[in-house]
Amino acid sequence: MCGLTGFFQTNGFDSAQSRALAVRMGEQIAHRGPDGDGVWVDANACIALSHRRLSILDLSTAGSQPMVSVSGRYVIVFNGEIYNHLDLRQELGDFKWRGHSDTETLLAGFEAWGIEATLKKAVGMFAVALWDREERTLTLARDRIGEKPLYYGWQGDTFLFGSELKVLKPHPAFRGEINRDALTLLLRHNYIPAPYSIYKDIHKLPPGTWLTIPLGRRLSVAQEARPQTYWSLWDAVRAGEETPFTGGDTEAVDALEALLLESTRRQMVADVPLGAFLSGGIDSSTVVALMQAQSSRPVKTFTIGFNEVGYNEAEQAKAVARHLKTEHTELYISPQEAMAVIPKLPTLYDEPFSDSSQIPTFLVSQMARRHVTVSLSGDAGDELFGGYDRYFLGRTIWNKISRIPRPLWGVVARMITAIPPQKLDWVVKVFSSVMPDDLMAERAGDKLHKLAEIMDKESPDAFYKEFVSHWKSPSSVVLNSHEPPTVITDESRRVDLDDFTLKMMYLDTMTYLPDDILVKVDRAAMGASLETRVPFLCHRVVEFAWRLPLSLKVRHGQGKWILRQVLNKYVPAGLIERPKMGFGIPLDSWLRGPLRDWAEGLLGENRLRQEGFFDPSPIREKWAEHLSGKRAWQYHLWDVLMFQAWLENQA
Repeated sequence: MCGLTGFFQTNGFDSAQSRALAVRMGEQIAHRGPDGDGVWVDANACIALSHRRLSILDLSTAGSQPMVSVSGRYVIVFNGEIYNHLDLRQELGDFKWRGHSDTETLLAGFEAWGIEATLKKAVGMFAVALWDREERTLTLARDRIGEKPLYYGWQGDTFLFGSELKVLKPHPAFRGEINRDALTLLLRHNYIPAPYSIYKDIHKLPPGTWLTIPLGRRLSVAQEARPQTYWSLWDAVRAGEETPFTGGDTEAVDALEALLLESTRRQMVADVPLGAFLSGGIDSSTVVALMQAQSSRPVKTFTIGFNEVGYNEAEQAKAVARHLKTEHTELYISPQEAMAVIPKLPTLYDEPFSDSSQIPTFLVSQMARRHVTVSLSGDAGDELFGGYDRYFLGRTIWNKISRIPRPLWGVVARMITAIPPQKLDWVVKVFSSVMPDDLMAERAGDKLHKLAEIMDKESPDAFYKEFVSHWKSPSSVVLNSHEPPTVITDESRRVDLDDFTLKMMYLDTMTYLPDDILVKVDRAAMGASLETRVPFLCHRVVEFAWRLPLSLKVRHGQGKWILRQVLNKYVPAGLIERPKMGFGIPLDSWLRGPLRDWAEGLLGENRLRQEGFFDPSPIREKWAEHLSGKRAWQYHLWDVLMFQAWLENQA
């Protein structure tokens, strides 16, 4: 795990100045690579590469970057891990290796097989910048699912790229003009999806793609290079439909266990201390169980706890750790300690990002880093094996309302929204025969209002969009903006999946997983100089998951059936079976209490008008309703607050 950056400029390139500038850009991400740094400059080509190193494999100088290939043709800066690099070395045959780093393996592969073929052979998480001195081209590449970030874009006559946005700022060509259209996406989703970023003309390279830029000449807009796909989730989905798994339950469980054991084993390879996050849920418990099954020593596991009821997973995690005999560390966090992280968020996340579980994620990463340099996590189990509640709620609600005339639902929706949420408790009994119990649990009024907003949608696609949205019309809140198309809204990218649950799982894996979950974990962990690895995201596991019928994932009204069967081989079901809790903070009450003054300062009407990004009216209305307890708008407000805090940090 490291960080990379660099630039190319068409004129005004001074070797000494460019080297000093590349060093300053790299210093912005010293947290990603505290163990070393390096710069490579080619004055004739007007290009500079900078690298920060977190030493994981080959701690010697033979693993240092930027690294030049044996022939001298290629120069690479690389962030991530190639888990099968020893297999690739064997396939490369007779080769004079200088060290045993996966960076050197990648370089040898690029020379022997070419760029696309090497990317297809590589199993791992990565962001790569490769300079071809012979062809005078720069290639950027990103791993299949999007574990590692990579930003790029032209700023005038300068091409900039890097692992985080902050590396671009020291370059004098960087303009930093805020992209109001991207801001609308933040308000809808609580993240800005690829390929957009908060800055105009700066893009995120989409997962599973590579981009080659001929830097010998500047292309026109019409000729601009476009990312090419070397792996796509949709191809994996179609392949799964064409060659579905045909074995029985036992065979499927055994096959998944074997794949996960192999993925976990590969990801446990490191020359530094290694551990795992453990929440006590199915996903993280499975990863830890498979780690412990393949380790001769107790695995180091880490959990943080909160004293607030409904937010604490530490007790369950402790029980799982005790059963697996791991070396367990837990830390209970006070509200004051959690809230102390908030001022760090704009710097940690670099662009506005408003998944509030970013706070406990940073705290558990910070704690783990005191003991290990690498930590495995259980992310992606929900997307691959049907674990999110919305897969059940969304399917159930859509199946019911789609059978009832839409005009009737429109009448019902208007009736619901006409009644204040706090007076809607009695409606629970009226709807109890047609709505899932989970929907009726807590804050029935708020949930019924949300239901009313989505029940009149005419298609599953529109229903899903509303189901995962915060602000329903963000372009009316962000001044002078137009919401750009995404995988969810672009009809030309609409997928042909008949089953609504499968469609939701696909869209979540394309959007929510890489742009929210993986961003959250990468920035939080790297902010503590901790490398994270995700065994579920080996593309072989992903491809196998899409070969499985839905009945092996969702059964008896419960998700992750097959994953539970794997875990039950190692951990008794009684230690795991509990209501899904998530990994959050009591944000609603904090905004009414200890965070109220901070939030009021950022949401002041005069301030919002002077800054000119938001229409203050809908924001102030939601803020007043939230403070009064009339509605729970914490997630909508957190979207705005995270932008406001980020904007304040830019000054």
